[in-house]
Amino acid sequence: MDPIARELEKKWVPALIAAWRKARKTRGPEDRLSPAEVKEVGAAVKRLSHGLTRERELAGASYMDDPRLLGAYLLFYWPVSYAQGRHALRELQRKPRTVLDLGAGPAPLALAAVDHGAAEVTAADRSQPALEMARTIAGLGGEGLRVRTWDGLREGGEPPEGEYDLVTLGHVINELWAGQEGAILRRTDLLERLLQRVKPKGSLLVVEPALRETSRGLLEVRDLLVARGYAIRSPCLFRGACPALEKASDWCHAERPWQPPRLVQEIARAAGLHKEALKMSYLLVAPKGEAWPELQPGKRLFRIVSEPLQSKGRMRYMGCGPEGRVGLALQEKHLEKGNEAFAHLQRGDVIAVTHTEEKGDGLSLGAESRVEIVAPAGKPLPEPWEWDG
Repeated sequence: MDPIARELEKKWVPALIAAWRKARKTRGPEDRLSPAEVKEVGAAVKRLSHGLTRERELAGASYMDDPRLLGAYLLFYWPVSYAQGRHALRELQRKPRTVLDLGAGPAPLALAAVDHGAAEVTAADRSQPALEMARTIAGLGGEGLRVRTWDGLREGGEPPEGEYDLVTLGHVINELWAGQEGAILRRTDLLERLLQRVKPKGSLLVVEPALRETSRGLLEVRDLLVARGYAIRSPCLFRGACPALEKASDWCHAERPWQPPRLVQEIARAAGLHKEALKMSYLLVAPKGEAWPELQPGKRLFRIVSEPLQSKGRMRYMGCGPEGRVGLALQEKHLEKGNEAFAHLQRGDVIAVTHTEEKGDGLSLGAESRVEIVAPAGKPLPEPWEWDG
């Protein structure tokens, strides 16, 4: 069992169940729900899922103040958000000491930062019930957590005072000014204000759902930040306007393998949902004045931004790098020791390739091509002098 799954299963799932039962004033097994409870929570999760991903009438609403929806979030979406946070934090070059989690809800990202090694973590949200639940969960998990009130929709949306190594927003930005004119600009302005609270060498982490609408919205915000002179630490290698926005049908998201806790699997079945893979859209943004990640001169780099696009006798992926978003293809008959990594790539891997040929709308690799994984999905880019070759 990987460390993230272990922390969830052993430490946080019992804390989540205990906090939920404490709020309901009920009793039951410490590590699981009864069949009736699974059915009840599954129905609430289905309602919450539809309200946030289909009609989206709950986006921006105070659903954390609804005990049933808060419970649905707690027992199903909390572990998902925690895992997303842990995976995103793995891409930081340095572990943050001080962290501010805005729009924290019951604090899955804040407590992900705690388990990542942060020493001082503050969770801020407009929902008092959610903050009280965050404090309860942290205590049951044996962790300390500061809580503060913050409403991003309030004029100014000023966060708690101070400077931080890391500021995080998990599934928050898409809900701010949702459906309102100028939402992208207002979200960008907010993130720019928050970046002023980030210490040198620190980062702003934004995690969003991997839906087309929310992912494209995050990429639009990304483009405005880049135009204002901000560097993206991850996942972007391309330094101009995002090429995924050129076609209305495209978007970009990350996908990581994971082991959902048994609780999440049971509730997913009851709600008719699937959680086999961990999907998200995210940005790690550097404060103003800091450079983009330094790349190895002479390396032709691409981040894999698709699943394998198999066709008969050929392997293909979409890659996005300093030269843009292109297709990368290799015929199976050309697999050799030097390019065999191409057959096992995952979305999010950063690769270096040599000896390619432009063909159609992409690059064709051959038997003489070399493929090197310089940063597996979920790992930071190494410093240039650490790279092979």
